[in-house]
Amino acid sequence: MQAQEKEKSISEVIDMGRYIGPSCRLCRREGLRLFLKGDKCYSAACTLNKKSSPPGKVSKFKKKPTEYATQLREKQKVKRYYGLYERQFRRYFEMATEHKGVTGEILLQLLERRLDSLLHKAGFAPSKKCARQLVLHGHVNVNGKKIDVPSYIVNPGEEITIAEKSKTLDLIVRSIESSQSKVAPPWLEIDSKNLKLKMTGIPARLEMNPEIDIKEQLIVELFSK
Repeated sequence: MQAQEKEKSISEVIDMGRYIGPSCRLCRREGLRLFLKGDKCYSAACTLNKKSSPPGKVSKFKKKPTEYATQLREKQKVKRYYGLYERQFRRYFEMATEHKGVTGEILLQLLERRLDSLLHKAGFAPSKKCARQLVLHGHVNVNGKKIDVPSYIVNPGEEITIAEKSKTLDLIVRSIESSQSKVAPPWLEIDSKNLKLKMTGIPARLEMNPEIDIKEQLIVELFSK
C-alpha cells in the first residue's frame, strides 16, 4: 500500500509539470543510467550500483512485456534522458513528421540540437538539468544574443558562447575540467578555452552518440498507432 502511494505521488508530480523527484528513481524505473546527475552517474556512487530494482512494489512473477509496453518504455526513456514534458516530446515528433526523411532520425536530430543538450554535450555543463539552468539564468549567448530558452533549436553555423560575466562560474569551470577526456562529435566545433561552441552541420544518425542506446523506430511505431 505504501509503495502504491509513493508511485501515485510521483505520477502527480509529473502530471503537474516537470519531474522534480529523485533523479535516480527515474534511472531505476528504466533500468539503466540516464546520466541525470552528471559525474555521479559515472562513479561507484551511482544508485544503480547499489539498487537496480524498479521503484515501488516488485512483483514476484516476471511477465514478458507486450509490444506496446516496449514502445512506451523506449519513449519514456528518451523523454527522461532529454528532460522533456510529454507535450514537448509529442511536439518534437510532430515537427519530425513534417520534414522529409526518416522520422526517427529527424526526431533525434531535433533533440540533439536543443541548446541545453549541446551545452551538455560540449562539456560546459555536467548534466542537461544544469545546462537548462544556465540558459534560463541568462548565462548563454547565441550569435552574440542572450537566449534564455533551453529548447532553442540551434542551426548549423550558429555560435554558442558563455556570457563573459559567467565564464568563471564554478559549475562551468568544474564541468570543463571533468570533460577533457570526452571526444567531441564531428559536427561540433568546441573551444573549451574560450567557452565557444559551433554546430557545423546537421548530424547523421551514425554521428549522433547519445549516452544511451536509443531505438527511435519503437517511438515512431508508438506514435503512429
